[in-house]
Amino acid sequence: MDAAEPIAAHDPAAAVDAVDRSFHAALARFTGGLSPAALALAFADWQLHLLASPGKRAALAGQAMQNAMQFVDALVPRHAAFQPWSLIKLSENDRRFTGSDWELPSFNLLAQAFLLTEQWWHSTTTDIHGLAHSNAAIADFVLRQCLDTVAPTNFTGSNPEVLRKIMETGGGNFVSGLHNWIEDWQALLAGGKLRSGQKFVVGKDVAVTPGKVVYRNELIELIQYSPTTQTVRPEPVLIVPAWIMKYYILDLSPRNSLVRFLVEKGFTVFMISWRNPTSDFRNYSLEDYRELGVDAAIGAINEIMPGQAIHATGYCLGGTLLSIAAARLGRDRPDCLRSVTLLAAQTDFTEAGELTLFINESQVAFLEDLMWRRGFLGTAQMAGAFQMLRANDLLWSRVIRDYLVGERAAPNDLMSWNADATRMPYRMHSDYLRRLFLNNDLAEGRYQVDGKPVALSDLHMPMFVVGTQRDHVAPWRSTYKIHFLANADITYVLTSGGHNAGIVAPAAEERHSYQLLTKNANDPYIGPDEWIKRAPSHEGSWWNEWTRFLASHSGQPVAPPGPGGSEQKGTPLSDAPGSYVLEP
Repeated sequence: MDAAEPIAAHDPAAAVDAVDRSFHAALARFTGGLSPAALALAFADWQLHLLASPGKRAALAGQAMQNAMQFVDALVPRHAAFQPWSLIKLSENDRRFTGSDWELPSFNLLAQAFLLTEQWWHSTTTDIHGLAHSNAAIADFVLRQCLDTVAPTNFTGSNPEVLRKIMETGGGNFVSGLHNWIEDWQALLAGGKLRSGQKFVVGKDVAVTPGKVVYRNELIELIQYSPTTQTVRPEPVLIVPAWIMKYYILDLSPRNSLVRFLVEKGFTVFMISWRNPTSDFRNYSLEDYRELGVDAAIGAINEIMPGQAIHATGYCLGGTLLSIAAARLGRDRPDCLRSVTLLAAQTDFTEAGELTLFINESQVAFLEDLMWRRGFLGTAQMAGAFQMLRANDLLWSRVIRDYLVGERAAPNDLMSWNADATRMPYRMHSDYLRRLFLNNDLAEGRYQVDGKPVALSDLHMPMFVVGTQRDHVAPWRSTYKIHFLANADITYVLTSGGHNAGIVAPAAEERHSYQLLTKNANDPYIGPDEWIKRAPSHEGSWWNEWTRFLASHSGQPVAPPGPGGSEQKGTPLSDAPGSYVLEP
């Protein structure tokens, strides 16, 4: 199938549409996939409302004068020792200015001046009467991206870490940095990815938990992991990972593999491994992903382990898709699922975090045109979006480390997985953006399966829901909304960390913490602010709480099934991790 759909010569409207789409796709190559129209409209709305608010402008001028006077005052020493961060406190999430060198007077004053400037520009987009919240957020985001480029950390003369490295190496760090830059530039010119120094081999270093591929169709492979205990719980665990990345985020190195942890706790685990789509998959819809993904996997498990209800688990996009499938099963096959677990997964998209900055009619149409030409959304566009959301952590910190300090990061399995991105089919991603992000059809009861709408209120099975404190993809307050959507007993966990590191929280590591509270289906609803006050705090990993939850909703241990089932109804096709995860 060609990357672009054929244009009928006898259809002038289609020809005009194709010209416009082609132009937008070409333009997107220079804008990083961002819609210029969406940005222009947001900035116009902000500027016009700011111009029409003389009181706000006067307050901003007063704030600028006050900041300047306080800064000048801080230049005059009033104590025997310099007091760092006396003008503005460093945010817990801002790692740019951590370290003792940034508390030296000259560097600290420079950092505080920058943060005061950043704070002032942020205030220019807030509390403006009549300004649309979405446009204010876009303007604030773009301004922050611009300011991040001129942060003191990004320049040799104003970064104490770089200056210290120059003294230690006699300037050798610049030689190493130039070598790193040339190496990365050559990789980009060759059409490849930046050298990450993070390469772990799938099946050798990561995704090494033993198992068999027991089912395969054109979209998924289903892996059944080998038992390591004498007995197992009779109900299997099915994990539905996100298809935006490879599945092995949940089966990284043996020390931090959630799959291995579950197997060692006496559970039979199945994992979906999504295929990396090409242009041939351009017309696969979100419903195809449900039918060929979640439903097909459940059907295969029912064949392998007949009569056993399933503990269904979904991570990120996989959790959203699982909630759709579970809502249908809750209506049509209520005994199919024993429990549902959602890991950093959204079911209501009204507060979906900074990703919503890229989701409006103009932006979605622009992305659709970008995908239309090739039949899929490439990995570069998605990686770029996430880099912008966390530019300081994912972009500028790397520029400083690789090119100014002249050091490559130590190998890391999580970052290696992060570089192993996948594509997304044109139609499926359009469905996802429009039906879920843009229209919020699932939460509002308009999402249709087999011609009938599904409702999350049909979820009656016990649920275990995990949100993470620093999640830029699925903010925990968004995942918390499942409390007033599902009619079920819900154990909600808020864990430390971000979207990935909060979920990959090995039980053996001591740096993790979480809060947990269970709400029965008939209990009155409490909001997230009240929940965070009531929920007890615990040190350690939420993994142990989850296995206790699964065990409490499982039968007594039995002999483990063989690969493909005790009666061999599903003949193993190959060893884990299978072939789909290895496709480029």
